[in-house]
Amino acid sequence: MTQPLQFGNAGAGGPRLEEVMERVSHGDKDAFAVLYDAVVKTVFGIAVKVVRDRAQSEEVAQEVMIDLWRQAARYRPEHGSVMTWVATIAHRRAVDRVRSAQAAANREHATAVRDQSRPFDEVAEQVETRLESEQVRRCLRGLTELQRQAVTLAYYQGLTYREVAETLRSPLPTIKTRMRDGLIRLRDCMGVTT
Repeated sequence: MTQPLQFGNAGAGGPRLEEVMERVSHGDKDAFAVLYDAVVKTVFGIAVKVVRDRAQSEEVAQEVMIDLWRQAARYRPEHGSVMTWVATIAHRRAVDRVRSAQAAANREHATAVRDQSRPFDEVAEQVETRLESEQVRRCLRGLTELQRQAVTLAYYQGLTYREVAETLRSPLPTIKTRMRDGLIRLRDCMGVTT
C-alpha cells in the first residue's frame, strides 16, 4: 500500500518534486494532486504575465495542468528541474494563447476590410436618377392627356383610383381603363420587360 504523499523538501522527509513527477508519470492521481498544489500558483502567475487577462489565464493554467498529467512521462530530470519544465510548458501555452487571439483578431480585421463594400458613388447615382427621370417624362409625354393626368395623380400624388376619378370627374371604369392602357404604354416606352 502506498503512503499518501505530502510534498516537502527532502530534508523534511517529504518527497522531492522529481519523485512526485515520477509517480504522476505512472498515473498516480494522489501524486498529481500534490504536483498540482506545488505548481499551480506558478503556472497561473506565468499565464497572467503573458496573457494579461485573468479569465484567459485561468484557462491557460487549466490546460497546462492537463498537459502535465498527460505528458508526465516525458519529463527528464537530467534536462532540468520539475519547476523549470512546468514553467516552460506554462510559458509556451500562454504564448500560444496570445498568438491565437492575435491571429483571430487579424482574421476578423481582414474579413471586415475585405467585406467593406465600395463607397456609395453619389454622383453616379444622381446621374442615373436624372436619366431615368428624363426618360419617364419623355414617355409620359407620349400618353393621352387623360392617361397622363390619371397616372400622374395616382403615382406622383398617391391618389387611389376612386380619388383620381373624382378629381378628373370621370367614371371609375374609364379611369381604370386609361390607367391600365397608360401604364402599358409607359412600360413599352421605357423598355421594361415583364
